[in-house]
Amino acid sequence: MIRRFLKNYLPRHTNRVNQILHLIGVPLTFVGTPWTLLAGADWYYPLGCFAGGYLLQFAGHAVEGNDAGEIVFLKKKLGMPYTEYAPGRAPSSPGETSADRCSAD
Repeated sequence: MIRRFLKNYLPRHTNRVNQILHLIGVPLTFVGTPWTLLAGADWYYPLGCFAGGYLLQFAGHAVEGNDAGEIVFLKKKLGMPYTEYAPGRAPSSPGETSADRCSAD
């Protein structure tokens, strides 16, 4: 299970800035949010942890040049084109080529 996760995760997070933003954003989202809720903090602390953590992760994917996992999932379900890997890596959407990715920017 961990091997499968890493096989998908690592190629989507190759940019150092993206890695650093995820290193901060993931714990902020998935540890900070419940921790502040359980601590009885005012409503804006858990909201800030959740929104801020996700914002950092989405910013990391913007730097990387690919869609965040949640966006890839939604776009796949809606039949929309998506960019799962950074430009120059493997094609993402069925039929997508590197030329398609470059013209979309």
